[in-house]
Amino acid sequence: MKQAIHPKYFEDCQVSCACGNKFITGSTVEIIEVEVCSKCHPFFTGQLKFVDIKGRIDKFKEKVTQGVTYKAAKAKKVADKKAKKAADKN
Repeated sequence: MKQAIHPKYFEDCQVSCACGNKFITGSTVEIIEVEVCSKCHPFFTGQLKFVDIKGRIDKFKEKVTQGVTYKAAKAKKVADKKAKKAADKN
């Protein structure tokens, strides 16, 4: 087995939830921050409540919007270069 290829393991990893719950576990990351834990998740609590965090769909829509603005900015930059070249030739 190769030596020194494994990440450092923290036996006292601190996990903190958005609800305020904190606990210690083992992980390769020293500090973990989560939005939902077993103390506040509806599946474990048995209470029906809506979690007010961004879902996968919202995150995807945000990425798509950022991608569109990036592409539009890049297209504008290319068009400006072409216009400048045309103006320099005249």
